[in-house]
Amino acid sequence: MPLGLLGKKLGHTRVYDSRGNVTPVTVVLAGPNRVLQVKTQGGKDGYNAVQLGFDDQKEQRLSKALLGHIKKQNGAAVKRIREFRNFSKDVKPGDIVGPTLFAAGDFIDAIGTTKGRGFEGVVKRHRFAGGDSTHGAKGWHRRAGAIGQRLFPGTVMRGMRMPGHMGQVTRTTQNLEVIQVREADNLLLIKGAIPGSEGDYVVIREAKKRPKGWKPPVSAAPMKKKAAAEKKAEAKTAEAKK
Repeated sequence: MPLGLLGKKLGHTRVYDSRGNVTPVTVVLAGPNRVLQVKTQGGKDGYNAVQLGFDDQKEQRLSKALLGHIKKQNGAAVKRIREFRNFSKDVKPGDIVGPTLFAAGDFIDAIGTTKGRGFEGVVKRHRFAGGDSTHGAKGWHRRAGAIGQRLFPGTVMRGMRMPGHMGQVTRTTQNLEVIQVREADNLLLIKGAIPGSEGDYVVIREAKKRPKGWKPPVSAAPMKKKAAAEKKAEAKTAEAKK
């Protein structure tokens, strides 16, 4: 996890590019993030990591242990703390980082908690078709149907899809593109949907995988080097002719 931020999902909107094309985006408040602690491989922790804090909190609402940890690093009370291993940006405790860690065109992964749906029936939870609504079918419109076997094995198979709790689980949406970075407002405008409700906390990190068809930007350095070599060869040829 080379780079990452803690943020809060604010809502959805749309943006227009120079050609008038519309892009649906999710607005994320991605800062300010305060660096609370820096761990190093050579230190007592034994690995490289950075702890970031987000969203100010009253000190009396934190546990004594957590508040003591923050005060030891000369930090301020925050609502959320997240540790990012192998943070590629050089920071120290007390530094402030924000959405400028990313740029327009970067691909990120968004980690959040999905919306809680409560107890849901099997038709909605697992998208079962349900029973017929006509031809004399009564009372089987939203049921799963048979779930067991006959005498052998005479039990319900493990993993059978049935009604139960739906939502309120951690999910990661990968390869979302950053459309805009608004430094003054600490906002990231990200193309696509992010797990969670408006106001939920999310983690934005560099994409671990690249989207299908992605190609790295073509560097101009090899082309310049080739052009310089050709120009030098032409100069030598001209001198030889003289």
